Amino acid sequence: MRIGFLGTGEITAAMVRGLKGQGHRILVSPRNAGMAAQLAAEVAEVTIAPNDEVVAGSEVVFLCLLARVAGEVLPGLPFRQGQSIISVMVDAPIATLQRLCAPATDIAITIPLPPIAVGGCPLPVYPASPALETLFGARNLILPQPSEAALNAHLGVSALCSPILDQILTAVDWLAGFTGNPGAAEAYVAAMIRGYLPERANGGDLAGALQKLSTEGGLNATLRAAMAPAKDDLRRGLDGFRSRLGLDERKTET
Repeated sequence: MRIGFLGTGEITAAMVRGLKGQGHRILVSPRNAGMAAQLAAEVAEVTIAPNDEVVAGSEVVFLCLLARVAGEVLPGLPFRQGQSIISVMVDAPIATLQRLCAPATDIAITIPLPPIAVGGCPLPVYPASPALETLFGARNLILPQPSEAALNAHLGVSALCSPILDQILTAVDWLAGFTGNPGAAEAYVAAMIRGYLPERANGGDLAGALQKLSTEGGLNATLRAAMAPAKDDLRRGLDGFRSRLGLDERKTET
């Protein structure tokens, strides 16, 4: 397949690496010249090309720009009917993309994360995208969403990665204070957390994993009780995204 990427940041790099060795022809724009050159040197299928050639030469175009930049870059590019457009941009709704990418109409939004480079990345998407399924479905979990609001809620939850890693690093630092070996402490905590996470959790798997760590008076239950107020902080933080992500207040009231 002929695939184009407009914008060459870290997420573009991860997606390109996830497509490596599959026989695709990949065009990347030179907006980030250093990253584009690195990808061209690393991935044999990659060619660097101007934006108009990326669009003209691709069956599938990934939009990997900042939303404010997209308004300057996309108008006038040779998008066409029958071309699949997949955006990974925050703050760029479908209605805006339809205007910027006309006359193309096969337009979807997804949320790739860095693990897409090796597989195992969840990919919520709206609307459903056969092109995304074809390119990434074999090694990643494709999750079609019923609405743009549902997709946007995934954007909010994706921000959980940073505070969770921050908590994990706090625990690593605490452990290393007793062992004197930060590297081993990090390896232990990462492997421990990974061991409790189902490879592909499905209805109730996470609750089941938590239940196994709920022995009354046990260390896990005791620490969880001590940290219980943080759950309210998490919900408040997520609710802070409602306006930015266009989420209906009524959808998540409890």
